[in-house]
Amino acid sequence: MPALNDFPRRFHDDENSDVESQASSIVALEEQPTPKWYSRKASRSCKPLTRAREWKQSSLNPTDPERRTRRKSLFRKLLIVFVVLACFSVIAAITYISLVGALIRRLNPPRVSSGLQHIVDNWKEPDANGAYQFEWRDDFSRDITPKNCHSHNDYWRSVPTYQALAAGCVSIEADIWLSGDNELLVSHAWRSTKKERTLQSLYLDPITNIFTNRNVSTTSIKDKEVGVFDTDPNASIILLIDFKSDGAKTWPVLISQLEPLHKKGWLTYFNGAEVVQGPLTIVGTGNTPFDLVLANTNRYIFFDAALDDVSNEKYTKENSYYASVQLNKAIGHIWLNRLTSSQVNTLKKQIKAAADKGLKSRYWDTPSWPISLRDKVWFTLTENDVGMLNVDDLTSATRWNWNWCVIAGLTLCGKS
Repeated sequence: MPALNDFPRRFHDDENSDVESQASSIVALEEQPTPKWYSRKASRSCKPLTRAREWKQSSLNPTDPERRTRRKSLFRKLLIVFVVLACFSVIAAITYISLVGALIRRLNPPRVSSGLQHIVDNWKEPDANGAYQFEWRDDFSRDITPKNCHSHNDYWRSVPTYQALAAGCVSIEADIWLSGDNELLVSHAWRSTKKERTLQSLYLDPITNIFTNRNVSTTSIKDKEVGVFDTDPNASIILLIDFKSDGAKTWPVLISQLEPLHKKGWLTYFNGAEVVQGPLTIVGTGNTPFDLVLANTNRYIFFDAALDDVSNEKYTKENSYYASVQLNKAIGHIWLNRLTSSQVNTLKKQIKAAADKGLKSRYWDTPSWPISLRDKVWFTLTENDVGMLNVDDLTSATRWNWNWCVIAGLTLCGKS
């Protein structure tokens, strides 16, 4: 163990010696070199965090009234802008709905009150007793103007025959299938046929009832006094019959069902010299045998010629009535929602070629959607005097103004 004398001793001469000793220690510490890892300045990576804390503290600082005032003023301005925009949006929506509603009320065709419309409203499907029997009214065709439109696939409508006539369309279509018991069933496909829905019950019997009740003028009277339509007694109803089954087997059955109407003088016929028009004209299409049409000397079934081959000399007004073709087959596909000048020229040439032969041109499978394209096609065909306009939407075709079918992006007419 070392002796006490081995440790150096420090003596303080006066009372300030302790202070001087402490000061000298501090100075000695300050003179020591600072380690490289130590720095009084904040690192760069910490600066954003530091600034965020400073901003948060300053924003929460209740001692900054000027900043709070500016913030409240900005909030009030934003709130005012939002309220104003919301008010304008509500006003614009109300105005838009009001205008569209007014247009619909203004453009929507008024309901027609006639005997035909009364039948449409009360019609029932045929049953075992036959066709629907209706109460006759003298206002049968009141305020109905006949139009050159064809009710395409008429049997699909809720009320066959009558609905087309109520719209003013003079042409209707029925697809027929020959059944095993020699009945002509009406349907687009054989699988959907029903024994109650026959050519007789859906078309021939209703037409017979109309002609009988109206006492229509027969073919022997050149200038008809009474027809289906009061506004045009000379208008003939065209029944386009599409043979779906074998034409040769179906032909004699159809002849037997049409013979009673022919004997009453109701059917348009060719007497060997000229065509004599009656209140009902029968036209065969589909599998209709053209050779049997020609072989019938007392002809009262006419043919639906091919419009794209209408220049063929075998088609004449004595054996044919329509000249029809699928629209896409005639002019090609319609691109970009518009008809090209070449397509329009093709339509003009075909329509004129049919008219020169005394035939009525008809284009089937016309577009039904979009509505704007459908209306363009309708406009183009009617402006170029197409013989018969093939339509699916009867109301839009006969009672709406086609210029106003699409308003403000809304389709006001048309089922597509």
